[in-house]
Amino acid sequence: MQRLEGKSIVITGGTKGVGRRVALAAVSAGACVTFAGRDEQAAAEIIKECGPEKRTRIQFAAGDLRKPADCEKLMQTAAQAYGGIDGLFNYAGILPAATLMETTAELFDDVFAIDVKGPFFCCKYVLPYLLDRQGGSIVNTGSVHAYAGEIDRAAYACAKGALLTLTKHLSMNYARDKIRCNWLTMGWVPTPGELALRQAEGREAGWLDKIGREVMPMGRLQTVEDHVEAILYLLSDASSQVTGSELQMTGGFWPAAPTYQHR
Repeated sequence: MQRLEGKSIVITGGTKGVGRRVALAAVSAGACVTFAGRDEQAAAEIIKECGPEKRTRIQFAAGDLRKPADCEKLMQTAAQAYGGIDGLFNYAGILPAATLMETTAELFDDVFAIDVKGPFFCCKYVLPYLLDRQGGSIVNTGSVHAYAGEIDRAAYACAKGALLTLTKHLSMNYARDKIRCNWLTMGWVPTPGELALRQAEGREAGWLDKIGREVMPMGRLQTVEDHVEAILYLLSDASSQVTGSELQMTGGFWPAAPTYQHR
């Protein structure tokens, strides 16, 4: 289905995980994609994977989204290449492990710069282009941590809480302009960063799968593929009446009282 035919979509964090998969899927769905990230080698591989017939509809924009000027440049690059912008998927983020007492000022600033400041200014600079299109869609990457957070994700939890507020702010104040903003609560995806963290903790191979079977109501951890269709839907015209939503794709997981924390 060419559900994004003619759309110009911007993706942050597009060289890794869900961002990478959405970039490829959006191109296959007919979109022109501008994706940002810090891994230029991975970006080249993504463009190559699209094949000759699709490469004219995907481009990489390097930059540091902690810098508002780079957020602005990202939107300019997309608009200049593809005549405007119709959607933004804010995926870039970091989630270092640290309790409140372990969180340094440097770690706090880094988390908020990438997980809040980056999306905030990407939204700021994409809005004029969406207004020019007389509508569009912003999808923010959510987390169950936003609603309190586990003990070792203090700064990340607060940052995601701020991003949820930004989502609600945009959805409430720009609906009249037909600009939608929605939040997708992603589940527990064993990303390369997650795997490296658990290895550093001394966890045995297969520990994540075991925990997934034990604590996930639906019996397993999530995968990158679990989230792609929902994101394409939220970026497409099929969701033209959906804004301010909190779509939970967590396999029923809600760690109000995590049982796996110190295992």
